Amino acid sequence: MWKQFLSKLPRKSQKPDQDLPRNPNLAPNSSLCSGRAGAANPAAKRASAAVFPASVIAGIEPLLAFKDVPSSEKMNLFISKLSLCCVVFDFTDPSKNVQEKELKRATLLELLKFVSENPPKFSEPVVLASCKMCSINLFRVFPPNCRSRTRISCENDNDDEPTFDPAWSHLQIVYDFLLKFVTSASLEAKVAKKYVNHSFILRIIDLFDSEDPRERDCLKAILHRIYGKFMVHRPFIRKSISNVFYRFVFEMEKHNGIAELLEIFGSVITGFALPLKEEHKIFFSKALIPLHKPKSLGVYFQQLSYCVTQFVEKEPKLASMVIKGLLKYWPITNSQKEVAERALFLWNNDQIINLIAHNRQVILPIVFPALEVNAQNHWNQAVLNLTLNVRKMLTEMDDALILSCICKYREEQEKVNLAAEKRKEIWTHLENAASLQPIAEKHRCSGNSLNNAFITFLAWCVYRSLFVHSVFLPCMEGLFG
Repeated sequence: MWKQFLSKLPRKSQKPDQDLPRNPNLAPNSSLCSGRAGAANPAAKRASAAVFPASVIAGIEPLLAFKDVPSSEKMNLFISKLSLCCVVFDFTDPSKNVQEKELKRATLLELLKFVSENPPKFSEPVVLASCKMCSINLFRVFPPNCRSRTRISCENDNDDEPTFDPAWSHLQIVYDFLLKFVTSASLEAKVAKKYVNHSFILRIIDLFDSEDPRERDCLKAILHRIYGKFMVHRPFIRKSISNVFYRFVFEMEKHNGIAELLEIFGSVITGFALPLKEEHKIFFSKALIPLHKPKSLGVYFQQLSYCVTQFVEKEPKLASMVIKGLLKYWPITNSQKEVAERALFLWNNDQIINLIAHNRQVILPIVFPALEVNAQNHWNQAVLNLTLNVRKMLTEMDDALILSCICKYREEQEKVNLAAEKRKEIWTHLENAASLQPIAEKHRCSGNSLNNAFITFLAWCVYRSLFVHSVFLPCMEGLFG
């Protein structure tokens, strides 16, 4: 039946069929159309062809079943079938090329079954043909209408329905094939690393921006297996994922695969040896902590918190970096009310209260000024009520210590008020000095009053400096020298 399908395909075409390739460099005169493995396919190349050089396809009929050829020819048949699947169809119109699409799908299923049955060791031509087939089918540029959606708020992201790729009937099998291929015992890393190289891995990571959640799940499993099998590529994978995070936080603020990339890193962090390398600490501070800044934090917060927890469990000293990072980035994401409420809700945790009670001599003097400011003039009633409740609880915990904190807070406030009054007096003096300048002088040069005020201020500073060096310092030397 497949030969009947192939006989209906055009042998040669004057114009490229727009329904076949995604890339204009891929012409319809391919091995799929010819039905022969020996037919050369120089036009069936896309952007990934620059990474994978052209290979010589063994002269064997690709439509034969694996059971119908001797064991010595199975790898040649495998390469021929891979070449047959290097034609990419357009799935936007389901009514076009129906038979050809079904033929390719059946061939992909054959390839998947063959890889799953523990074949012999994969030679270099087999690895090259496999990576080339996967790259031609998977590596693509997403349509602008898919990439234009910005993931602004968690509420909108939860309400949005996922976008599914119409070519998933083929893509899913190719992803399953790649996963089985990478994890197969027949694939030796030292042979495959030439083709599963940095360029290949970068293209895999780029696909994490897909709108289709099924595709991101497949990519997550594949990249994790690549990380586990190719130790030589581990630093590069970590660096590439870090770059995705940097672009997401500081440039684009939109990416569909942050949660999946963090999930991969969550399992990677568990394997970090102690003490942590400086590279890992830099990733923690420069990549993970800033991820609290984007407004779409809720989409990947569970995976992010898991990664942060893994780091802190391995090195507890990093907890201070987490707190400072939250204070720096989180208020940009959430309003003042939300941050204050979240912070005050910590006091409902019995374990935290017990820790504070045991260390209250240190903690209460630190937190009391902030509580006092909230209690006096916070604009939100809910935050005000929570603050008063926490203050009451602390008073019951240690009334004498709270009274001491109140006295100290008032003393500090008096100092702040006194400094503000002095600053106001200085500016008033400068303004008066500037106002005494002749009017003609003011009109002579634009902004002259400001210049005079600045000169007066410099003179005052010089006077104070002379006083300190000529009077104050000699007196101190006389007293203590």
